[in-house]
Amino acid sequence: MPSTPSVSSSITARLHVEARPTAVSELTSAIEQTGGIVTALDVTASGHERLTVDVTCATSGEEHAAQIVAALRALPGVDVERVSDRTFLMHLGGKLSIESKVPLRNRDDLSMAYTPGVARVCEAIAARPDDARRLTIKRNTIAVVTDGSAVLGLGDIGPLAALPVMEGKAALFKRFAGIDAFPLALDTQDVDEIVETVVRVAPVFAGINLEDISAPRCFEVERRLRERLDIPVFHDDQHGTAIVVTAALTNALKVVGKRIEDVRVVLSGAGAAGTAVLKLLLAAGVRDVVVADVDGIVHTGRALASAQLRWIAEHTNPRGVTGALRPALAGADVFIGVSAPNIITGEDVASMAADAIVFAMANPRPEIDPAEAARHAAVVGTGRSDVANQINNVLAFPGVFRGLLDARSHVITDDMLLAAAKALASVVTDEELNPAYIIPSVFHPDVAPTVATAVAQVAGAEQPRADTGAVAVVPVPGL
Repeated sequence: MPSTPSVSSSITARLHVEARPTAVSELTSAIEQTGGIVTALDVTASGHERLTVDVTCATSGEEHAAQIVAALRALPGVDVERVSDRTFLMHLGGKLSIESKVPLRNRDDLSMAYTPGVARVCEAIAARPDDARRLTIKRNTIAVVTDGSAVLGLGDIGPLAALPVMEGKAALFKRFAGIDAFPLALDTQDVDEIVETVVRVAPVFAGINLEDISAPRCFEVERRLRERLDIPVFHDDQHGTAIVVTAALTNALKVVGKRIEDVRVVLSGAGAAGTAVLKLLLAAGVRDVVVADVDGIVHTGRALASAQLRWIAEHTNPRGVTGALRPALAGADVFIGVSAPNIITGEDVASMAADAIVFAMANPRPEIDPAEAARHAAVVGTGRSDVANQINNVLAFPGVFRGLLDARSHVITDDMLLAAAKALASVVTDEELNPAYIIPSVFHPDVAPTVATAVAQVAGAEQPRADTGAVAVVPVPGL
């Protein structure tokens, strides 16, 4: 539960209150004394003796909300009619809908949108399959695919419980990149079944965004889908995280005046996100990186059960560091955490090199309290929205897919990911750059377009296509 009140746990209470001069101030005082934050108060009805008041406040969770309501009930002359959780209200009926882009006003409209006119379009696509990208929703639609096995910080909660997150992801695609995304929460965690299901539904989509699938199965799912599909497959937990971390590090190094090829990096987490971050950092020029998992530093002398860990051991740790994570931080320039909460301390950060950089991104509780890290590090970033430098995947995936769709790309490559990271970093100008602003806001209007342009340029250069972009249309005499 969050330690401070948050809009994500806000409530609205409808109250009937005696019409006395101090009524409103008594309500707000009761909420504030209980630790809540009043964000709105509206008198919705009034009579000679009573008022109807809707009061909205931020709480720190369900238990705190119950305490606030109890304090309101305890006030003389106050009746609580109902209390609504605003986050649950937002989710009533789901966050998505499907709407027609064309009017159906009369027989003419119907005969073109559906039978008999639609048959001509079907025949055109059968003759020229590439036209599906322009004549159907495939042009601008992706699938957000999960099996519910690694949802946020909640773990394996299954496909139904994962659906609100996938709806939210689809809403972000639409809001930030104008992309139509549809959630597919699959009732299986079998790699073969996931792959086969996605392959079977792929004709509808121009891209696949894998989401919240646990490691190591996510690596196999992504690899096999990329082999079998002619549309890009992007695992956001891996590649989205890697793009934003690389962009943030690029700018953080500018702040402290260090070069990426010279710094020593300690990376905590060898799962899906950690492995992808590692690979993109290596592509960006990092030379000295040490990776730790729950068993300590990954090195070639350790018994390593998975191919993923063996790859990490072979491509990292040039100084042959062994042992636990915390001692490895001594003298390091950069700490990047995509692992678990509260695993390092302020003393550990103090042991790092001067002008250290700390990205503690475990959510909702990071590897170290950001305030504690900031006592010793020059730049601190987290995955949280309530402190500076939020390293959030939403900075990457909308623009990446916008670029892929605009270029009609069939694949996604490491060069595209690196281009996205460089483009994202460039959104923060030299005049804006400082220790508390190394990465732009998710609402910065230039983020998605800048990333999309960079990805589309690389995609166009890497993927020559026979498709000229012309739609197969029978010419009509006289037009």
